[in-house]
Amino acid sequence: MSAVDPNRFRQLLGSFATGVAVVTARHPAGGPTGMTASAIASVSLEPPLLLVCVWREADFHAVLAEAEYFGLSVLAEDQEELSRRFAAERTDRFNGVAWHPHERGVPLLDGAAAHIICRRTAEHVAGDHTIFVAEVVDGASFLRNPLLHVRGGYGRLA
Repeated sequence: MSAVDPNRFRQLLGSFATGVAVVTARHPAGGPTGMTASAIASVSLEPPLLLVCVWREADFHAVLAEAEYFGLSVLAEDQEELSRRFAAERTDRFNGVAWHPHERGVPLLDGAAAHIICRRTAEHVAGDHTIFVAEVVDGASFLRNPLLHVRGGYGRLA
């Protein structure tokens, strides 16, 4: 039995609604950088671990591979524009975007549904992506509904 083609795979997994987050870190040159991600999952409660999958060709991949700490800004339902902005091929993703640094220097987007601060602990190559595993070291959640991604588009909780 052979694997399904990429279009069918996208169709199949598109039925699985996910939250949307912007993964952020400090660029080695010092400025904030980040990318939109929906391939995020809880791994363990003890210790608190999560994973983020990043395409190895993405400009952010090299930054995340070097960062000790990174952040997740779980986008709120009114932040679809930020999801699109950080998913686009551009170098000025933070221009005009409201954000603040966490005490560990990790940039976090204002208005998010949650902020999660992570310490990278492992990475594993899987197909055309790298799975970054990280320990959650800090965070905050806010009373905002999350932005959802489903069937190639965006959704909201009813």
